[in-house]
Amino acid sequence: MPHLPLTSFRPPLWGLRPSRGLRRSRPLSTQSEPDGSAISRRNREAKQKRLREKQASLEAGIAPKTKSPAESSKAWTPKERVLYEIPTEHGEKKDVSRPLPPAYSPQYVEAAWYPWWVREGFFKPEYQARLPQATGETFSMCIPPPNVTGSLHIGHALTVAIQDALVRWHRMRGDRVLWVPGSDHAGIATQAVVEKQLWKERGVRRHELSREDFLREVWKWKEEKGGEICEQLRALGASLDWDRECFTMDTSSSVAVTEAFVRLYKAGLLYRSRQLVNWSCALHSAISDIEVESRPLPGRTELQLPGCPTPVSFGLLFSVAFPVDGEPGAEVVVGTTRPETLPGDVAVAVHPDDSRYTHLHGRQLCHPLTGQLLPLITDCTVQPHVGTGAVKVTPAHSPADAELGARHGLSPRSVIAEDGTMTTLCEDWLQGLHRFVAREKILSALRERGLFRGLQNHPMVLPICSRSGDVVEYLLKSQWFVRSREMGEQAAKAVESGALELSPSFHQKNWQHWFSHIGDWCVSRQLWWGHRIPAYLVVEEHAKTPDLAHFYPLSLLETGSDLLLFWVGRMVMLGTQLTGQLPFSKVLLHSMVRDRQGRKMSKSLGNVLDPRDIISGVELQVLQEKLRDGNLDPAELAIAATAQRKDFPHGIPECGTDALRFTLCSHGALGGDLHLSVSEVLSFRHFCNKIWNALRFILNALGEEFIPQPAEEPLLLQLSPASRMDAWILSCLARTAQDCERGFLTRELSLVTHALHHFWLHNLCDVYLEAVKPVLSHSPRPPEPPQVLFFCADVGLRLLAPLMPFLAEELWQRLPLRPGGPPAPSVCVVPYPSARSLEHWHQPELERRFSRVQESVQALRALRATYQLTKARPRVLLQSSEPGEQGLFEAFLEPLGTLGHCGAVGLLPPGAAAPSGWVQAPLSDTSQAYMELQGLVDPQTHLPRLAARRHKLQKQLDGLLARPPSEGEAETQRQQRLSSLQLELSKLDKAASHLRQLMDASPSPGGSPSP
Repeated sequence: MPHLPLTSFRPPLWGLRPSRGLRRSRPLSTQSEPDGSAISRRNREAKQKRLREKQASLEAGIAPKTKSPAESSKAWTPKERVLYEIPTEHGEKKDVSRPLPPAYSPQYVEAAWYPWWVREGFFKPEYQARLPQATGETFSMCIPPPNVTGSLHIGHALTVAIQDALVRWHRMRGDRVLWVPGSDHAGIATQAVVEKQLWKERGVRRHELSREDFLREVWKWKEEKGGEICEQLRALGASLDWDRECFTMDTSSSVAVTEAFVRLYKAGLLYRSRQLVNWSCALHSAISDIEVESRPLPGRTELQLPGCPTPVSFGLLFSVAFPVDGEPGAEVVVGTTRPETLPGDVAVAVHPDDSRYTHLHGRQLCHPLTGQLLPLITDCTVQPHVGTGAVKVTPAHSPADAELGARHGLSPRSVIAEDGTMTTLCEDWLQGLHRFVAREKILSALRERGLFRGLQNHPMVLPICSRSGDVVEYLLKSQWFVRSREMGEQAAKAVESGALELSPSFHQKNWQHWFSHIGDWCVSRQLWWGHRIPAYLVVEEHAKTPDLAHFYPLSLLETGSDLLLFWVGRMVMLGTQLTGQLPFSKVLLHSMVRDRQGRKMSKSLGNVLDPRDIISGVELQVLQEKLRDGNLDPAELAIAATAQRKDFPHGIPECGTDALRFTLCSHGALGGDLHLSVSEVLSFRHFCNKIWNALRFILNALGEEFIPQPAEEPLLLQLSPASRMDAWILSCLARTAQDCERGFLTRELSLVTHALHHFWLHNLCDVYLEAVKPVLSHSPRPPEPPQVLFFCADVGLRLLAPLMPFLAEELWQRLPLRPGGPPAPSVCVVPYPSARSLEHWHQPELERRFSRVQESVQALRALRATYQLTKARPRVLLQSSEPGEQGLFEAFLEPLGTLGHCGAVGLLPPGAAAPSGWVQAPLSDTSQAYMELQGLVDPQTHLPRLAARRHKLQKQLDGLLARPPSEGEAETQRQQRLSSLQLELSKLDKAASHLRQLMDASPSPGGSPSP
C-alpha cells in the first residue's frame, strides 16, 4: 500500500473539501493553500503559544491553572472540517487509497463505514461463527427499547456506548454475538403525540374517529417519525443486528403478549379485580408506578394543572370540624390535604390509645357537608402525634384508607370520575365540576357553615403523572392484575443465591427490599394504541423460535440503575415464570448522567443533550430553537433558555462519535453519578487527533516498501542494548493489553479507557515516537524500529476498536498488509489482542527502570526552562555513584538527549570534577546532571530576566503569606503553593549565582569550552 511522505500531502489530490462548519456560525475558511501552508502556520503558532505557556508554568514550578468546565467550554474554536467526497455507493467499502488529511476530522472519519459494516454482515452471529478465532461461545444482549416517540438523549448514549464496547470486544474475541435492537410502542406517549397532531392539523379529537381510523393515523405517524432513534443508534456506531430489529407492536410481539397473558391466567397469576389504581385524569387511563413522579413539596406550592382554569395550591393542611352527634358543641377536628375528597368520607379514625378521644369511642359524627352520620373508629395505624390525631377515611381515593376500610368493613364511595370531575354521588352543587374547582366550593361551604378551622403549611409528597403533568388520582377500577408476591420471592432468592448477579453489588439491598414489599401489578391501560387484553381468545402455545433456543437466556443485561426495579425486576419475574429460567444471569447497572453542576438532565432545566449535537456540533441559536419547539411552559422556557446560554455561550463544538463514546466509557459503570461536560468530550477529540497524527507519522516512516512480518510468526526481534526503547514500548503495549483484557472481563470500562489513553498519549506519542525519530534517520536504518512501529499501530488500533470503532477502522485499513493468510476485512472482526499472546514482551522491571530515565528527562527540561534555552541544544553529562544507575543512563543516552531536548549526552565518571561553566542539577541522592551553559547564555542579558521573575514570584509568595490560614482542602492547596513558590525562588537564586560566576569567569560570551 503506497504512502506518500508528509510533504507531498496536497488538498487537490484528496477528493476532499473543507465544510462550512456549524450551522449559522461565522464562516470558516474554505481555502486550502498548497502544502497546507495556512493550516500549518496556524498550527505552528498555536503550538508555540502552548510551549511558551508550558515553559512559564515550569518556571513557576507548578502546572498551569486548570480552567473550570464552564471556562473550558468557552475556549473552543471551530475546527476546519474535511468531508469525504469520493463517490461511494451506500454500503460499498470506503476508498482508503488516498493519503490521510493533515488533521483529524470526525465527519471525514465517520463517513461510509457504518453502511458497509451492515451490508457485509459483520454484526450478525452467523458471520461471526465463521471467523478463524471463533470460540464457539455465545454472547447475547438486547438494547433497552427506547420509546418510539422520542429521540435518544445523553443517558441513552451512555447505555449504547457501554453495550457496544462490550459487544464489539466479544465479537473480536471470537464469540457468536447477538445484540438485538428494538423500540417500545410507548402507548401513552405515542397516543398523546398523535392526538395533539390531529387536533393541531385537522381540529379532530380521538373520540371523533373510530378506533381503526385512529390506529391507522398512529401507524402512519410511526412510519414517518419512528425512525429517528434508529438513525441515532447508527450515528453512535451501535453494532446491532438490524435484521432482527423488534418493535413491541409487531405481529410477533403481539403473539408473545397474548401467549404470556394466557399462560399467566392459567397459572392463576392473572386476575381481574376492582382495586385502587394510579389514574391519570388527563390521559383517562391507569398508569404504572414508574410513570408516577413523587414530587416533594416544602409547603404551599401553586401548580398549573391540565384542564384546570386556575393554579391550584398544594402543600397545605386544611382543618375541618366533624360535629359529634347528640352532643352540641362537641366536635372532632380532622386534618386533610384533599378537601375535594370530603364527599367520599365514610368514617373518622383515631388511635385506640389516644386519650383525647377515648370518651368518643363508638360514637357517630356528622359529615360537615351532608350531615350524614359517620362512625368514629379506632385503628392502630393512626398516628396520634400527627395533626390532630384524627383522620378522615376515604377508601375509594387513598391506598392507606382502602386498607383501613377493608379491616373495618367500610364501603368505599367513589366521588371523582375518570375525567377528574365530581361524580353523581356528590350533591347537585358539586356534580360535574373539575375536582380542584370543587375543592374551592367545598372550602367556601365549610366556612359558611362554621366548620372550617384553618389551614397551615404542610410538607408533603405529591404524586404527579410524568406523562401529562396532572396530579395522580387513586380510583377504584375493575382492572387486570398480576399476582407478584410468589414471582417476587423467586426473584429475590435468585439474587440471594448468586444465580443472578447485580453489579455494582450495592443494588442488592434495594432489590431485596422492593421484592419483599411488592404488591400486585396492574397491567390494564385504557388506550387505543397498545396490546388489547386477549381475555376473549383461546390461544395455543407456540414452540420456541431458533433464536430463543440459541440466544436465551441473555448473557448480560446492561441498563441504567433507575430501571432496576420497574423494568429489570419485572423481566426477571416474567422471564422466569414463562420460560422456567432466569432471562439473564448478570445485570450491569450504570449511573445516572448529570450535568457538570450535578443536576439531573431535564428539559425544563435546558440541560438535556442530544448526542448528535455533541457529535456534529451545534450553535447556541439552534439549541434555543429546539427549546422553543418543545412543550415547556413560558416560565420553564425562560429558565431553560437562560441556563443554556450560560452553559453553551458559543454552542457546542463538533466532537465526533468516537470522542463521545470514549468519554462516556471512561466514567465506567461502577461509580457514582456521571457529571458530563462538553469540554471533557472535546479533550478526547484532541486525543483522537493525537492518534491520527501518530498514524500519519508511522505510515510515513514505514514507507512504500515496508513489509510487516508474517502474521503467523510472533514478533521476535533480536534486541540489543541499543534497542532498549523498542523493548520498553513493547512492554508497555503488552501491559496495556493486559489492562484492557482485565477491564473487559470485569466490565470496568474505565480501566480500558485509562490504559489506552496512557499508552497512546504518554507511552507512544510523548516518548517512543519522539525517541525513535533520530534512530529512523540513521543510515543504514535499523530494521527493528519500523516493525515495532507497525506492531504498535496494529495492536494499538485493535485494542482501541471496541471504544473508537470509526477512527480505528479508518486508520487500521491503511496499514500495510501482512504476507501470509487472508487478511481480515475489517477491524470489527479481526482478533482482539489477548494478554497471553503478548506476555513474552512484558518486562515490568524494564518499565520501572525507564521511569527513572523519564524523571531525569523532566529534570533536564526544567533546567532548560530555568535558563530559557528555547533553541539551543546544550551538551549534558550524567554522573552517578551507583553502578546500576550509571548502567541505566548508559543504556538510554540517545533517548535522554532526544527527550530532554539536549545535545550529546555523556557520562562523567564517579568522583570526577564538574566541567567549568556547566550548571549542575540533582537527579537523585546518588546522581546529578551537568548542562553546558557557557557560550549558550549571556549572563548580562539573562540576570535581569531572572531578577524580574524572582520579583514576580516573591510578590506572589508575600501575598499568600499575608492571607490568614484556611481550613481543609483550601489550606492544603495553599501550603502546596507556598512550597512550590519557595522551591522556585531557591532555583532562581542558584541560577543567578551560577550566572554571576560565569560572568566573572568569562565576561563576554564567545567560545564554547570543552568539558
